[in-house]
Amino acid sequence: MRSPVGLTAISTAIVAAGLGLGSASGKPDGSASAQEFLLAQTAGYDPMRPTKRPSDSLARPEGNPELEGLPDAPGAEETFYLCSACHSIALVKQQRLSDERWDYLWNWMIKEQGMPEQDEETRGAVLGYLKKHFSSTR
Repeated sequence: MRSPVGLTAISTAIVAAGLGLGSASGKPDGSASAQEFLLAQTAGYDPMRPTKRPSDSLARPEGNPELEGLPDAPGAEETFYLCSACHSIALVKQQRLSDERWDYLWNWMIKEQGMPEQDEETRGAVLGYLKKHFSSTR
């Protein structure tokens, strides 16, 4: 089966743009040459494969299965029981927030979502745990 006219040129341009090859070809339309396209294929470039963020390639230790995968550390149990009372732990684990944002979110959940106030010890344990293990700055 023959591909529609222009599809190869479009695919080549996408690959070239993804690899920064367009300017190397010197073509006015910015498309890559066939040689550049073959080089990209030989190097294992697959335009359909999702790209990985650098943090995705870093191995994270497996969490405690009894705490739905939260990392074992001081504050993990308090965090698990308090947070899972209202929402999934998966929601917690996907977050990467600044310390200030965790503080804001804590207050927001109390004021707007009806989370019960906690004593200072519990508040410190949970926020300390979240800031250490689910931070955008660490």
